[in-house]
This record gives sequence, structure tokens and C-alpha cells, in this order.
Amino acid sequence: MMEIQKHDLNNYKILTMKNIKIAALALSFVFFSCGTKDKNSKTNTNSENEKVVSKLAATPPMGWNSFDAYDCRINEKEFKATVDYMADNLLQYGWEYAVIDYIWWHPEPGNWDTPRRKGHPDIRYNEDGSPLHPEYTTMDEYGRLLPSVERFPSAANGKGFKPIADYVHSKGMKFGIHIMRGIHRVAAHNATPIMGSKATAKDIAEPFDTCNWCNHMFGVDASKEGAQEYYNSIFKLYAEWGVDFIKADDTMFPPYHDGEIEMIRKAIDQCGRPMVLSLSCGEAPLSRASHLVKNANMWRVSADFWDDWESLEHNFDLLNAWSPFIGEGHWPDADMIPFGRISLQDRPHGKERMSKFTVPEHYTLMSLWSIAKSPLMMGGDLLTTPESTMKFLKNEEILYVNQHSIDNRQVMKQNGQAVWIATDPKTGDKFAALFNLSDKERPVKFNLELESLRDEYKVRDLWDKKELGVVSKELTSVIQSHGAKMFRLTRIKE
Repeated sequence: MMEIQKHDLNNYKILTMKNIKIAALALSFVFFSCGTKDKNSKTNTNSENEKVVSKLAATPPMGWNSFDAYDCRINEKEFKATVDYMADNLLQYGWEYAVIDYIWWHPEPGNWDTPRRKGHPDIRYNEDGSPLHPEYTTMDEYGRLLPSVERFPSAANGKGFKPIADYVHSKGMKFGIHIMRGIHRVAAHNATPIMGSKATAKDIAEPFDTCNWCNHMFGVDASKEGAQEYYNSIFKLYAEWGVDFIKADDTMFPPYHDGEIEMIRKAIDQCGRPMVLSLSCGEAPLSRASHLVKNANMWRVSADFWDDWESLEHNFDLLNAWSPFIGEGHWPDADMIPFGRISLQDRPHGKERMSKFTVPEHYTLMSLWSIAKSPLMMGGDLLTTPESTMKFLKNEEILYVNQHSIDNRQVMKQNGQAVWIATDPKTGDKFAALFNLSDKERPVKFNLELESLRDEYKVRDLWDKKELGVVSKELTSVIQSHGAKMFRLTRIKE
């Protein structure tokens, strides 16, 4: 175990968060009804937790996340340009969240290559465990990470992400950030004080508990005095900034960190501002489904998902297994959508490229994510992705299935075919998604008797937005290899 030594805080770039006005948060506090509790207050019961969670994300969240395109390197100019594009082109379809992914507190994250991958943003250390470049860690006197002003100039003078959040809100959109589970090891090394506690970062840190793919953080021991106060303090800061969405990483990839998930949940509930909580990374353990439903709005059921057919096909099985836990306020998450231009400057995953998914595979991904009610988070660079790809994000009838259907489940998957079904709660119509998982074009057949659909049905093709006539007993469509079709079935009443 590494012994953490004290270090002169003057060696670190310190930004303080003073005099931030939070009067505007009072209104959201009243409507959200998440009262602040001290450490002696009775904690929420499980049923209360579920009520709090379900108040947010009544439908699967839709938006854009910077990771697939920019890795950890996005800056304020690039982010604002993306927000402008979303407001002008995607917001009308429901794409409302704009999320800055990881290591936003570092001026040049990943500015060296590591054995893991090109430009992976691990921290380098001296022999005594102290960071080789402490000036790269931007935090305040309480060990709370702050945006790097080199990349986000508007964060200067203690403003943090508030100016950017205000910009996003001015466009009618919502703002999100990525965080890593735990407390930064620089704070632990320097035993920085914890707001609202006599404990220090060193007291609550677990140096043996580090993320196996990003070495910045130590885990937080939930049993220690100061642990909950630390999480309360960072979410207090995020509320002051105006954050609407939190992607909390390294929470489920083994082991499953139930203690820190619960501390995050409690911190959100008492912070005075509603925030969607997204847990990463996967595959989430199915055995912890009830815990996830109580504590999170969305959670990753897949490992990092990229543009290859094998991963896409695997998500059929993952989403099928998680389908019983689809519900208002809690959504199994199949991960971001790697469409368009991804891995800019050959990071984070392979060479810079347009998505390797074929056109039929684009239809399959959007059909599966929609009928399985996965959150929809676009990952490609919106500024350089052509309209021929963006059209897959703009079909209102497909997005309606994602946002409003119920009873979503897989009917069958065998012999290179798969069928999913759902119901429109407003009309009783059925949605049927047919998938050709084989390597050749072929007819895909859905025996309506499998769902006791014994009447005649008018059929509408949702991708082509065309009426196709009437069927009974069987719905059949010739589909390209790795492709999909989505239909609305309206019962003909006598």
C-alpha cells in the first residue's frame, strides 16, 4: 500500500470557489423537494430513493457526449460550437443533454503516450508516490476538482463550469459532466481538508482502491467520517455551477462500488438541484439490478461500445437480459452511439475515422436502442459528421418508440433473426422491430401468434414513413445483412 505524504499546497494550482451566488437554485430546490440533511438525520428509505430517482429522466435521456470523438481533450471553443449545432439541428428532436467527458481539470490530458494507448491520461509519479507534475491538477482548497482554465477560459476567477452551463441553458438545453469515483490522489497526498468535516482527504482515501484504467483517483471509504461530507461538497459545487447530468465512472466495473454509489445518490438528493445520474462503466452486474434501480437513472449494461458488428450483436443479449428493469426514471444503457467521425487525432479508440458501421448496421443500432429504450447519447463529432449520417438521429417516429413505448422486450432471437416488440400506451398499437443478424440479405419473419396478435393489422414502416397494407398471422420483410426494419401495427377493428 502506498504511504501518502503531506506536501506543500503552494506547489499546486489552487482555485477557490468563493462568493458564488446560488439564489437561482432555490426555485429548483423547492420544486425538486430534496431537502438538505445533516449527518445525524434519518437517511432515505429505499422507497423514498426510488421516488427521488423517478422524478428525473421520465423518458430515456437523449444528448451528446464528448468521449467518442474528443477523448479527454475537448475545450470550451469546441464544446460551445457543438452546443450551437445541437441547438440548431437536434434539440427539436429531443437531443437536449450536452456532456463534457473525463479529465476536464487537466490543462493537457494525455499529452504523453502510455503503454495502455496513445495519449491515455494516466498521471506519472515520483518514487515516493507524489505526482510528477502537480501543476496539472486543478482543484480548490477542499480537494474539489475544477475545470482547467487553459482549456475552459470562462472558468477563471473561481467561476468553474457555471459560465458554460449558463451558455448551454441559454440554448434551451441541459449541461452534464463526467466524474471519476473517489477523491483525487493529489488531495489525499496533501491531506486537504473536507468541507463540512474535521477529516481530511487522507483520512477517507483508500490508496489500494484505484481504477484499473485511469489512475487519478483513490476510492473513498464509505464507513469513514468525512466520506459523505466529501461527496456532499462536490455535488454542492456542481449544483452551484448548474450541472444537470452526472456521468459517474468506475462505479460498476469490478468490484461493484455500492457504498460510493449510495453516497453519490445521497449527495445529489441533498444538493438542492436535480441531476440525472448515469453510472459507468459496464457490463453492469445483473445481480445488482434492484440497487441500480433505486440509486441511478441510467447505467451501462455494456462494456465500452465501438463501431464493430460483434459488439452490436452482443447488445441484443445484454438489452434482453436487462429488459425487466426498463422503467420511468431508470434505464439500462447500451452506451453511446459511435456514428459519424470518431477518435479525432487517433484517440481514444483506433485511428480517426468515419464509423465503420455499414448503413444497414446504422438502422439496426438505432432500432435496437430505440425499442429497448436505451438512453440515446450520440458520440461522434457533430461538427464534421455528414447529414447522411445525422439523418439517423432525426426520425421522429423511431424516437417516439424510444421515448414513449412500454412493455419493451425481445420476442425471439434465433437462426440469424431477432424480433423485439413494444406497445404505444396512447393507442394500443404494437411496435415490431425485425432484425437480420445474418451475413446475407434474407426475409425476416415474425409469427404474430407468438404475441397472440390474432386480428388483422395495418402496417406502417417507421423508417420509410410509409403505409404498407394489412397483415394477419405473419409479418415478413426482406432485410439487408445486419439490417433492421421497424413497424407500427394498428389493429383493424370490426
